[in-house]
Amino acid sequence: MSAATKLPARAQVVIIGGGVIGASIAYHLAHEGVTDVVLIERDRLTSGTTWHAAGLMTCFGTTSETLTGIRLNSRDLFARLEAETGLSTGFRPVGLIEAVGDTDRLEEYRRVATFQRRLGLEVNEISPREMAELFPLADMDGLISGFHVPGDGRVNPVDLTMSLARGAKNLGVRIVEGVTAGDVITRTDGALPRVTGVRTSAGDIECETVVNCTGMWARQLGERHGVVIPNQAAEHYYLITDTIPGLDPNGPVFEDPARYGYYREEGGGMMVGLFEPVAAAWNLDGIPEDFSFGTLPPDWDRMAPALEAAMSRVPVTLEAGVRTFFCGPESFTPDRLPAVGEAPGLQGYFVAAGLNSVGILSSGGLGRVVAQWIASGRPDVDVTAIDVARFMPHQLQRDYRRDRVTEVLGKTYAAHTPGIELLTGRGTFVSPVHEDMVAAGARLKDVSGWESADWYAGDGQDAHVTPSWSRQPWFDAWEAEHRAVREAVGLIDMSFMATFVVGGRDAGVVLERVSAGHVDGDVDRITYTQWLGPDGGLEADLTVTKRGENDFLVVASDTAHGHTLAWLRRQVGDADLTIEDVTVATGQLNVQGPRSRALLDALTDADLSHEAFPFRTARMIILAEIEVLCVRITYVGELGYELYLPRDRTAELWSVLRSEGTAYGIRPVGLRALGSLRLEKAYRDYGHDIDNTDTVGMAGLGFAVDLEHDFIGREAVIAEREQPRHEKLVQVLLTDPEPLMFGAEVLLRDGVPVGDVRSASYGWTLGGAVGIAAVTSDGPVTKAWLEDGTWEVDIAGRRIPARVSLRPLYDPTSARVRT
Repeated sequence: MSAATKLPARAQVVIIGGGVIGASIAYHLAHEGVTDVVLIERDRLTSGTTWHAAGLMTCFGTTSETLTGIRLNSRDLFARLEAETGLSTGFRPVGLIEAVGDTDRLEEYRRVATFQRRLGLEVNEISPREMAELFPLADMDGLISGFHVPGDGRVNPVDLTMSLARGAKNLGVRIVEGVTAGDVITRTDGALPRVTGVRTSAGDIECETVVNCTGMWARQLGERHGVVIPNQAAEHYYLITDTIPGLDPNGPVFEDPARYGYYREEGGGMMVGLFEPVAAAWNLDGIPEDFSFGTLPPDWDRMAPALEAAMSRVPVTLEAGVRTFFCGPESFTPDRLPAVGEAPGLQGYFVAAGLNSVGILSSGGLGRVVAQWIASGRPDVDVTAIDVARFMPHQLQRDYRRDRVTEVLGKTYAAHTPGIELLTGRGTFVSPVHEDMVAAGARLKDVSGWESADWYAGDGQDAHVTPSWSRQPWFDAWEAEHRAVREAVGLIDMSFMATFVVGGRDAGVVLERVSAGHVDGDVDRITYTQWLGPDGGLEADLTVTKRGENDFLVVASDTAHGHTLAWLRRQVGDADLTIEDVTVATGQLNVQGPRSRALLDALTDADLSHEAFPFRTARMIILAEIEVLCVRITYVGELGYELYLPRDRTAELWSVLRSEGTAYGIRPVGLRALGSLRLEKAYRDYGHDIDNTDTVGMAGLGFAVDLEHDFIGREAVIAEREQPRHEKLVQVLLTDPEPLMFGAEVLLRDGVPVGDVRSASYGWTLGGAVGIAAVTSDGPVTKAWLEDGTWEVDIAGRRIPARVSLRPLYDPTSARVRT
């Protein structure tokens, strides 16, 4: 480090990592007005993985509104950045062709195209003949269709980074190369530590916020302070051929995922990039700090089948010589989604890493999201799927990372047909009734590290699934479980739910301030409530049970485990409050359905009549000689109970319930039926139907708010009631019983797209596919506006008539729940 680049003593924000992500965040922070920023890079800008990226700028391929927006934002920025900075990004909108060779992928891509068109992406389905006209060097044998995105293209990763860095520096950001970050300096601040600075090879620098943008080093840096960022480096390959005469330098990018390859012109030759089905992790024990502009020795034996398949799609590459055969590291997360946001256990520590080989095309939009989040304190897009708080400590384990990165990289180009799931890293947590579920024929699925039943084939039967977009034989079992809950009684294991005991002298005061509902009222009472941000955005959707004076049980969804715990801890301040995570130690069994009370009555002396045990009662009872917390509540829209008890007694209770429940028509019920039941009742699910950008008014959750007490976000709730948003959640039901919805279908009113389906299932009671959608209008979304329109759902280009409603189409008055 030269004297001219001496590190300042303090800055508002310190960014660690000088790749394209760090440079983009620095640039966008400056445009947010936050210019007291220092970016430190241990070597030179781009020296990690940015320098060798393939430089694709493609938007097609996701049904996430957030990720589509990030990519579109990137593409727009790359096109205009040179005019601001004077440095070219190398962006060329040469177009993208995504080839399709089978009907499952065609169905998927038609759904994706419909969804992304609504968000502004121009994408057109084209024939093999049209693909050949645009990319004549490809052999079209076996291809049945393709998707053309004329605005996509390519960009130069190094030039892009330098242009972003120039833009940041022009606005006052300091960029210092040759400085290595050490530990982050912290101090205790309430229930959570807070960042106060960074220790570096050039001395300490005081700061309020640090941003970990260290790419494949992010896990190692995060682990120093208990921040879980389970990304893992893996080998990534591409080759560049010798010059191919007549190759158009402005030809489109061509991708054929079935052949594992992407193709574009590079220096007169053809780049052939690979996402091979059998991948390999690299350096599981950590990335050397001095690895700069590095390459890896290629594994020819492992790569040969994938390479041959990829090159055979563009036969001229088999004839041309190879100028470069490149192998370098890229890092991947366990779910192929980035790690973004403020760390759940350390205030002021932000993460932007784990980009899964799409860092370049995400960099512009992601930099804007993170910068806005830091500057305002709140993200302005849905971050529930990419929030770093979703990760769990077990995902840092060496074997887990080795197995999972091999699988996720190998599936990068796989189709996303319903029924396909990741198989590695399973079984970290098992339910206390795991063996009982297996004996009942459970089709197990991964639920945030837990093995849980999706559906049951029947006692002693094996559950089989064939991935498909159409109906399958196991739908009969799903329907039977659904109808058991509607007509008799179902037994559901929910032991994976995030469960916390909150106590201390100020427990009631803190929970009352955090919760939009009145939770610190009568003892033995459960309250369904939301936790809001100051702007009214939803931070959590959960239940709070008051078991005694300053003794509460907080239960949230499994996917919101880390975020819920962190949000509560951030609100503690100097209060006398304790939070104990009892998830693993607690069993939760749900007994739901019109005959649930009769079943429990047969096993207890407690009075469970409606008069003695009304809806929302939560009381300790003896059930089958086992002490349980019995809570009268439902997530399926029927009379029902949640039973909480010690883990070591749960299997015993399961067995008794199944045995005694035979006379009442009991049936084990999996999460597939839970989803269809709750969607018929239009119950919300945080991270699926609702997210941090939604409000209680928009989400139809105003009934759960008590304005008679002071809580975080109260002023925003009042303001929205006075001036409602022009967006609302509605229930959607297809009137044709045959088509299926899986989520991300576009909803049309009078032929005009006005929203999309956020989650969907099949409503066996309602008689058609059912879901929850967000719709937008020119004014408030009212019952009259809904009824005045003709509604359709676009499913892969087919428009299906639908009904929409603000109220649940199943039991709208909840009479069955309160019987």
